[in-house]
Parts: sequence; structure tokens; C-alpha cells
Amino acid sequence: MKTFILSVFALFTVTSASLAKTGWDDDYEKSLTKAKEDQKMVLLDFTGSDWCGYCIKLDEEVFSKPSFKKFAKENLVLVELDYPRGKNLPKKTKEQNDSLKSKYGISGYPTIILLDSDGKEAARWIGYKATLLDELKDKVKTPGKESAK
Repeated sequence: MKTFILSVFALFTVTSASLAKTGWDDDYEKSLTKAKEDQKMVLLDFTGSDWCGYCIKLDEEVFSKPSFKKFAKENLVLVELDYPRGKNLPKKTKEQNDSLKSKYGISGYPTIILLDSDGKEAARWIGYKATLLDELKDKVKTPGKESAK
């Protein structure tokens, strides 16, 4: 019985620690470090994953598409900053997300922010944008290549 309880607890801990969607991280500082090491940009997704209609639509129609995933894998470090209503985040994640919401002046969802590898804001999108991938491609700077804009 003791083993069963420990197994359930371990499963819960692993599950709650990885609430971000596949391919995305929920640790801002770790992601900034990775972006600097890999010379990539950071894409922050401020989302209400379980209640915001346009957030869900953006995830289904942009972020989950193979073309976005391929582009992101090559150019971005993805960070999901979630503000759910129907699920609880770990305390550390909630505190981080609340702090970042304030730091970036987030007042609506979805808000997407592109950071350079030094953590400086390069672009911002508020609301649903079907053309987000094309606009990202115009803004992303890859090593040795400046963006078109």
C-alpha cells in the first residue's frame, strides 16, 4: 500500500511539473538561458489555456501545425505562461507567471511576445492572428542573418 501511495504521489508530481504543452517549457529563466546558449529567440505565449477561446484557437490553428513546429524547433525557445481557471498550477509556476504578467503589462489573452536571446522584447502580438507564423518569420533573427524588418 505504501508503494502504491508513493507511486501515485510521484505520478502527480511529474504530471504537475510538466503542464506546458508539448514542445513548450514553463520555466522562463531556464528558457532564456537555453536561448542564449542556442542563439535562438524566445517566444512567450501568455494564455488562458482552459478558458480563452482565442488562445485555444491559436494553439489549434497555429502552434499545433507542423509548419510552426518545424520553424520553432529551428529558431525559437517556446515558453507557455498559463493563467488557467479550471486547473491549479504549481505555486512556483503561478508566482513566476504572475510576476511576468506584471513585468510585460499583460492585459489580455492571448498575448505573444518575441524576445531576442538577451531577453529584450523584439515584437508583440495581442489576440488571435492566423498569420502569426508568417509575421514571426519576418521578425526572427537567426545567427548571422538579420531579419527583413
